[in-house]
Amino acid sequence: MFLSQLYLKNFRNYKHQHLKFNQNLNLIVGANAQGKTNILEAIYLLGTGNSHRTNLDSELVNWNKDNFYIKGELIKKSQNYQLEVNYQGRNKIIKINSNKLQRISDLVGYLNIVIFSPEDLSLVKGSPSRRRKFINLEVSQISSYYKHLLTEYGKILKQRNNLLKEIRDNNIPQHMLQVWEQQLIDTGSKIIKRRLEALDKLSILAKLMQRKITDGKETLLLKYDTKLEINTESSIQEIKEQFKYLLNKKREREIEHGVTKVGPHRDDISLIVNNIDIRKFGSQGQQRTTALAIKLAELEFMKAEIGEYPILLLDDVFSELDEGRRFKLLKVIQNKIQTFITTTHLKQVQEFNGKHKFFKIKKGSVIEG
Repeated sequence: MFLSQLYLKNFRNYKHQHLKFNQNLNLIVGANAQGKTNILEAIYLLGTGNSHRTNLDSELVNWNKDNFYIKGELIKKSQNYQLEVNYQGRNKIIKINSNKLQRISDLVGYLNIVIFSPEDLSLVKGSPSRRRKFINLEVSQISSYYKHLLTEYGKILKQRNNLLKEIRDNNIPQHMLQVWEQQLIDTGSKIIKRRLEALDKLSILAKLMQRKITDGKETLLLKYDTKLEINTESSIQEIKEQFKYLLNKKREREIEHGVTKVGPHRDDISLIVNNIDIRKFGSQGQQRTTALAIKLAELEFMKAEIGEYPILLLDDVFSELDEGRRFKLLKVIQNKIQTFITTTHLKQVQEFNGKHKFFKIKKGSVIEG
C-alpha cells in the first residue's frame, strides 16, 4: 500500500500544491510553522475523514477562503483508488473513485494509517481517553462494523445520560432507563469484546517490539483495564451479564451525577513493563520506549489483519527520540513501509540509506529533491 500522489487546494497554508511521493521514505524538511505537519494532516484526513489536530474543519481552510479540496492517488493490493475530500460551506463531501460516500465512517479502511507524533508520547502517560482513542482507531481501520458500533454507542450513551439527568431533576420513573440500558449493554459488550480480541494480538506484538528495542531487557504487557470482571476468554454473554450487574449496582450514583459510569467509554489500557505500571511509575525514557514499541506493534498488527503494511506518518518524533531509538525505528520501516517523516533538521535522518525523496518546505511552498 502506498500513496503515489497528493493534491491540495486551499488547505491550511497551501493554495495549490501537487506532490508525488516515493513508495518507501519521504522526508519533509523545514523550519517550524512552515507547513510540514499540514501535509501529514492532509494524508491522515484522506485515511480517516478527520484531522488529528482539530475537530473543526473550518480551521483547515486557507486564510480568506471558504473551502478546501484534497485528492490522493492510492495503490492498494495492485488496485488504484482516488480519494477526495471536498469541504465547502460546512459540508464535507468524500468520494472514492468519484463515488460519493454516504457516511464519513465509510472512508475508514481504504487508506490505512499509523501516526506517531510527540503528542503520542501521551499514549503512555496521558489520560485514559487517549488510549481509548488509540484502540478505537486501530480496530476501526480493520472493521467498519466496529466503527458503526462506536457511533451507535455514542448516541445511546447520550440518550441515557440525558435520561439520568431527567430522573434526577424531574423525578421521572427509573424504569424508563430499561430500554436504553439494554441497548447500551448490547452495543457496549460488542465493543469490549472486539477490543479484547485486538488487544490480545497487539500485546504479543508489543512485547516482541519492546524486547527488541531494549535488547531483551524489558517485557511489555498490554491489558484491558475495565471495572467488569472479564478477560480475553470471556464470551459476549458473560460481558453482558457483568455490564448489567454493574449498571444496576451503580444506578443510584449515576442518577445523582447524571452520567453513565460503566462501559467502554470509561475503560483504559494498562501498560505493564517488568511488572511495573509504566503509566504511573515509568521513567520518561521507558515511557518513550513503550510508546515506540506500541506504534511498531500497530504496523505489524495492521499487516497481519489486512495483508499489507499501513502508511506510517512520523511527525517530528525524531527530535524526541535518541539515536538508538531512531536507529531501531528506521531498521523496522526501511524499504518495506511507506513512511512520511517531518523534521526540522536533516541530520536527524541522515543515517537512513534506503530509497527516499526529499521535500523542502518554506511558507507553504514545496521544493522536491
